[in-house]
Amino acid sequence: MSLTKQLVELIATKPIAARDLEVSALFLLDATANMIAGQNSSQGKKLLAWAREIAPEGHLSALDDGRKAFLLGALCHILEVDDLHRASIVHPGCVVGPVALILGAKQNGQGVLTAFLKGVEATTRVGMSVGSEHYKIWHNTATCGPFGSAVCAASLYQLSIDQTVHALGNAGSQACGFWEFLTTGAETKHMHAGRGAESGLVAAQLAKHGFTGAPEILEGPRGFYAGTCPKPEIDQLLAKPNDVWQMHLTSIKPWPSCRHTHPAIEIALSLAPTNNADPKNADPKNADQWQLEDVESIRGFTYQATIDLCDQPLPNSVYAAKFSLQHCIAAALSDGQVGLDSFDEKARKRLKTVCEKVSISIDEKVQAAYPKQWGARIELDLADGTVIHKATSSAYGDPDAPLDRTAMIKKANMLFEHAGFQNSDGLIKNILAMPNGAPCPDIIALLDANL
Repeated sequence: MSLTKQLVELIATKPIAARDLEVSALFLLDATANMIAGQNSSQGKKLLAWAREIAPEGHLSALDDGRKAFLLGALCHILEVDDLHRASIVHPGCVVGPVALILGAKQNGQGVLTAFLKGVEATTRVGMSVGSEHYKIWHNTATCGPFGSAVCAASLYQLSIDQTVHALGNAGSQACGFWEFLTTGAETKHMHAGRGAESGLVAAQLAKHGFTGAPEILEGPRGFYAGTCPKPEIDQLLAKPNDVWQMHLTSIKPWPSCRHTHPAIEIALSLAPTNNADPKNADPKNADQWQLEDVESIRGFTYQATIDLCDQPLPNSVYAAKFSLQHCIAAALSDGQVGLDSFDEKARKRLKTVCEKVSISIDEKVQAAYPKQWGARIELDLADGTVIHKATSSAYGDPDAPLDRTAMIKKANMLFEHAGFQNSDGLIKNILAMPNGAPCPDIIALLDANL
């Protein structure tokens, strides 16, 4: 039996409890809020201009389902505050969420949340199996995403096991996405999420009509692993079949930057003088209440993947700043918070002097724990010779330090407010009622009405 069929059967037979659907609703809310907030960005405006140009009479609702999924996936990934599965390094919400929302619009919420749950399971399991070498060249969300979007679509189309295998065979053949865009700060990454959503959806649509795909797309001698994975960890694909759904092991981002920067951001926020002004909040290593002017140098220690993607000492764009560990540490230390306005030109100019004090290097202990744990360590050298240091093995939003329901709703409201979206309370209530059978909202219709 092919690995693809084993994966499909594992997901099809995995029990689903009420709590799983509740978590699925919270993650779908997060993805939806990211999609809507993504409109309020330069990239989002370009995507919407393109979509209106190709849509009949400019109505997004008139687009075909594949293009709708592309648009929502791309919008979801713009602000860099969408979810992230640590072990697979995949952002599942931006590739699976669009398919759930497009195909599930106005359908019973339980079936939509089930499909979303299954799609996340597929993309993260494939992501865990590609091995760490894959990530050096390939963007896991782009390459592993089509598998998840295909499984989600197959669930909503109620495809058979064999039809789903064909869908995955063709989804896998469309897996692509290189990191080269980081060299110039190009906007390709958003397209990766869009294509990941669209590719899997179209593959499932074709499978519904009997269109066949390679059953051994993963392990075949000319397949996915052979072509893109120098050191695959194939046993991870089907490991721990009775464990919790991978959605429970997925992180939610509290800050709008690359997730690799978040452990260091958490440390820097806890050390920031503005956050320690009140003695009740003072960090024990920060008891003397130093000021930022007292800092002569800032040393950040992390794992190799962070350096590969986020070693950008003086970023020259919003997006580059979101991928700059130096800038993120500087923002957190200087401002005591990291928000959507922490990366614009004004912020970059203001934080330049602090940014220049930051150096980053590998911490072997942190490196050894990656990717199961994403940690960091920071050392601050003060002018009087004092060294302040702190480390963490995870970051806020990880499964071991999760955002609770209240925090998730607060985050969604923040994103809706950023977009100027009306009736956010109604949409939040709708999505969170889906585990009880409330219909899935029609997000494309909401976008049409909000434009």
